[in-house]
Amino acid sequence: MTNPLYDALVAPLATRSTPVLTDAAGRDLSGTDLHGMAMALASALVGLGLQPGDRMAVQIDKSPRALALYLAAVAAGVVFLPLNTAYTAEEVDYFVGNSGAALLVGAPARADSLRQVAARHGAQFQTMDAQGDGALADLAGTAPAGFAPVDRGPDDLAAILYTSGTTGRSKGAMLSQHNLLSNAQVLVREWRFAETDVLLHMLPIFHTHGLFVATNVVLLSGGSMIFLPGFKADQAIDWLPKSTTMMGVPTFYTRLLDDPRFTRDLVGHMRLFTSGSAPLLAETHVQFEQRTGHRILERYGMTETNMNTSNPYDGDRRAGTVGPALPGVEVKITDPATGATLPQGEPGMIEVRGPNVFKGYWQMPEKTREELREDGFFITGDIGVIDTDGYVSIVARQKDLIITGGYNVYPKEIELILDEQPGVLESAVVGVPHPDFGEAVVGVLVAQPGQTIDLEAVKAAMGQSLAKFKQPKHIAILPELPRNTMGKVQKNLLRKDLAGLFA
Repeated sequence: MTNPLYDALVAPLATRSTPVLTDAAGRDLSGTDLHGMAMALASALVGLGLQPGDRMAVQIDKSPRALALYLAAVAAGVVFLPLNTAYTAEEVDYFVGNSGAALLVGAPARADSLRQVAARHGAQFQTMDAQGDGALADLAGTAPAGFAPVDRGPDDLAAILYTSGTTGRSKGAMLSQHNLLSNAQVLVREWRFAETDVLLHMLPIFHTHGLFVATNVVLLSGGSMIFLPGFKADQAIDWLPKSTTMMGVPTFYTRLLDDPRFTRDLVGHMRLFTSGSAPLLAETHVQFEQRTGHRILERYGMTETNMNTSNPYDGDRRAGTVGPALPGVEVKITDPATGATLPQGEPGMIEVRGPNVFKGYWQMPEKTREELREDGFFITGDIGVIDTDGYVSIVARQKDLIITGGYNVYPKEIELILDEQPGVLESAVVGVPHPDFGEAVVGVLVAQPGQTIDLEAVKAAMGQSLAKFKQPKHIAILPELPRNTMGKVQKNLLRKDLAGLFA
């Protein structure tokens, strides 16, 4: 038996003397050096007693060493569980407990709170930061040389990524070696990635877009990347002349278009711009093409599936669509109530099937049965339509999902906290259009009779309990929430009334 993901992504690095990534300071890291770093970390993980199949929760800033830790997990057969660096210790607690993580790795600056989280769930705790300092890095520095990758099969778990449900309870999507590798192979072919490509990488690596799409594609193709901590327009403009490709979210492109230095000449040599994680406005498509001569390639993916569809590399990249299904992936539109396949051109639930589709939700068999059919089709929760040419358009999202700056926000989680605040009778959270983030989180409160709500105290409570991107950008107070005859809050009316808030 072999280790398919290691063999395809990591093993080639061992003999690669050329740079695989360049950091923000302009320092190159060769494939050989990245491989050595990853193998030392893998040896450290095994030295800590981790066995194949054990879960490792990781909340550390993006850095070459953070990427090496992912590759180390692949080599050691450890299930990688990346966590948003904005999550509070209270939020991390759920993920560590639910996953049964054997190890939590966190930044030294947050060691006190995260060590308590780990101890509460019987997990080990190790520190590591972007500079390579910390207890885990120290262990790797003294680890025995010559780590031999463990045997893993295509169906063995490689990662668990948590994706919240509208009930507020997060679900751990189980992704196998084959899920990740097959999708990377398709994307390399469809997007024409090669050894000559240099990807401008400004995405976080705690979710599928930045980690499993961007880095896996680069490693598999033998290309390289400019590995920046995050998006800053100044840095992007500085590094674009040295890049051939860029993956981003809509916010990246709107901010670049706001900068007069972002010109046709600056990106004339570029081969490809892709966008995902949130809908790209047709207006942004048009402005980008007029400014640069490039047409952004938009695609559609999910935590549970990686990429499902993509506008073509060669051919018509249609604004407002996410393109046809990728090779090997089936997409159909069904009646949300019955599951019956709908006629072409009729909107309904998007369902997908293919080697990219996850194995189910960690320790949630009932939820898995609800969303993953016996025939392998996954019910995405997105409402869409397929045109006569096979192009998919997403017309709505199930229930009240908010996508702000590429991150998913589920209103129920925020409403539960708002409802607990002094003076609050009830709350509703909706997403409204925002020129920069796509959607902004907005909270609407109703005061208890005879009481006054202290908005500053409410905002402070949000800051303690929620990651920054989940916190409402505006909180309104209304006498009552609009309801239908069944008593259900009509969030569509709230969204309509608040639509111009950030215009």
